[in-house]
Amino acid sequence: MARIVGMIYGEVGYSKFNFLVSKQSKLQKGGYVKVNHENYGWVLAQVASIRRYNEHYSLNAITNNKTINSENTDRVIAKAKVIGYQDNKGFLRNPRIPFRPGEKVVEANSSIIRRNLNLGIKSGIYLGLLDGHKEEVPVYLNINKLVQKHACVLAKTGAGKSYTVGVLIEELIEKKVPVVIIDPHGEYSALKNPNTNPKERGLMRKYGISPKGYEKIIEYTPDKTLNPQADRKLSLDISRLTIANFLEMLPTKVSDTQKGILFETITEAKKHGRFGIKNLIEIIQEHKSKAKWNLITNLEMLKESKIFEGNPISPSDIVKKGMVSIINLRGVRPDIQEIIVTRISNEIFQDRKRGKVPPLFFLLEEAHNFAPERGFGKSSALGITRTIASEGRKFGMGLCVVSQRPARVDKSVLSQCNTQIILKVTNPNDLKAISQSIEGFTSDLEEEIMQLQPGVGLIVGDVVEQPIFVDIRVKKSRHGGGSVEVVRDRRPRLVPTPAGILKNIFSR
Repeated sequence: MARIVGMIYGEVGYSKFNFLVSKQSKLQKGGYVKVNHENYGWVLAQVASIRRYNEHYSLNAITNNKTINSENTDRVIAKAKVIGYQDNKGFLRNPRIPFRPGEKVVEANSSIIRRNLNLGIKSGIYLGLLDGHKEEVPVYLNINKLVQKHACVLAKTGAGKSYTVGVLIEELIEKKVPVVIIDPHGEYSALKNPNTNPKERGLMRKYGISPKGYEKIIEYTPDKTLNPQADRKLSLDISRLTIANFLEMLPTKVSDTQKGILFETITEAKKHGRFGIKNLIEIIQEHKSKAKWNLITNLEMLKESKIFEGNPISPSDIVKKGMVSIINLRGVRPDIQEIIVTRISNEIFQDRKRGKVPPLFFLLEEAHNFAPERGFGKSSALGITRTIASEGRKFGMGLCVVSQRPARVDKSVLSQCNTQIILKVTNPNDLKAISQSIEGFTSDLEEEIMQLQPGVGLIVGDVVEQPIFVDIRVKKSRHGGGSVEVVRDRRPRLVPTPAGILKNIFSR
């Protein structure tokens, strides 16, 4: 039976109302309530703020040493923002006639919350539980909207960004969506192993999940001496490079004469089937021009990177239904990382346009390094990242931008993400960048983001009708993004609370 938690009073608007909270109620900020409208039926609303006052404890009464009435005369006032009602076509609508003062405010049940907030069905991506409601309301995100229309995961360092991304990847694996992960720090190979953390296992019953490791994960790296656990060596296909691609990759600028030499060399190499960095260097060495030496030096630097050594990896190797391909770039020089990201994203996008690979989710970690905002550096990967952000949805290549510095991510890329998953952010510049990329972002949401608890994320965009806060579920697989302990804490361990467990989990 629905429980009455208060009554509307005073002046009532279309989008918000005030109500007096009943003394028995344990209503909290962020909780969901409903009001029965005379024209529209049940309308969902959310508690935006709560205030408590007592007229007997006014400043005047205290300073004049008046006797304080000991009776419980506290009054609790709440402000609610209207979310809306569902019409007969299933669309969420806002009332055009305000509620009547005196209408009863009732605690919302899970069914109206799921229906009006469009929290999806079990075939979607299970992200966690709705925060701010005492009932456990699972949040399922529409998988097509998430993948096709791009997404971003933003948070300050240590707020649980990589952990949340891991939850998303687990769900995509189980839905057999091909995923390609650009992994600069080698965090995601742990998906292969089930979660053995006893603290996290203790929370799994709450979310209705169990430990699980994933088999269809292939890890690539350009240098197996840096990442020996990788399954295969990553080698780029040099035969797909144009003269423009070569010029883009060269570590230093070359003159017009040197460009001409390179063009002649590439043409000759292709004609004789001798197309490799070593072959190009040998052909250039035979050239009579003294300008060849700077060009040779550039090519020698590319040769040392070993990114063209071995059997080349094609997009069809990387993008397969039900498989996750991790491009582990841990320990690789930043300039070589840029080349790899540029080439892989370009080749996958071109092959996806031709229908040579299935629709996929392309996840770009540390996006501020590969798609930097103007004034925060340059990257050869910026152009193709912008292209995927603006055109990828037409061809079935979804992009996921992940960063702890939103202010340093290219604004045109960030603004193309129609789903935003935001954990705690406190930097003013990052908050400004988020507000500029999200339509309808309010100062109230900005305040909420700054105060988010570990493990709670704000979901905004096409996948939900209204911004919602989600208690992110724990991972089924092991988390590989933990920080390294510099000094081991040897203090006696206390029995952890659930909040303390979550803080430890998501701060890693």
